[in-house]
Amino acid sequence: MDDISSKDYVIVDNFLRDELYTEIKSFFLGKLPNFKEAGIGAHSENQIDTKIRGDFTYWLDRNRDAHLKTYWELLDETMHIFNRYCYLSLSGYEFHLAHYPSGGHYDKHLDQFENRSNRMISMIIYLNDDWKPGDGGELEIFEKDGSSFLVEPLAARCVMFKSAEVPHAVLEAHKSRFSLTGWLLYQPSSVGKLYV
Repeated sequence: MDDISSKDYVIVDNFLRDELYTEIKSFFLGKLPNFKEAGIGAHSENQIDTKIRGDFTYWLDRNRDAHLKTYWELLDETMHIFNRYCYLSLSGYEFHLAHYPSGGHYDKHLDQFENRSNRMISMIIYLNDDWKPGDGGELEIFEKDGSSFLVEPLAARCVMFKSAEVPHAVLEAHKSRFSLTGWLLYQPSSVGKLYV
């Protein structure tokens, strides 16, 4: 909490216990046939633009995907900790599975929209076994001074950052790159799902 308050981001390795990691990764692989090409923009403005973004997503639903009980409880706990120590008044979340195939990338952007600003904390959990340099798909985080650094998408690593404050990009993947990505919200996700 100190890191995200002072630097706007935090990186936590081994965020998932082995058994939960295995459960989520197995679920992910089983859902791959149901992934859809991801677009940019909200609601009616959503459009596919592979020059900007090249991943495929599967949106999670707590009721439909209820067997991921331990994962949902972890999100509840994470949201509670943010509310307790950062006074954010978070009250919901929205998450999807993300697959960047070889060649997939996402240009520099913020996880926020002008017409909907309730995404408070972005949260990425990587699901890449045996990732090594050269595989690509690193997260590039841009600092306020204009510099940037890369975060390797290592298995069970979690990156959290302030959605409206931290510009970031996903570098081109050279092999399939898997993550569980979402946002902790100031308002419930029932106000309408976004596709970014």
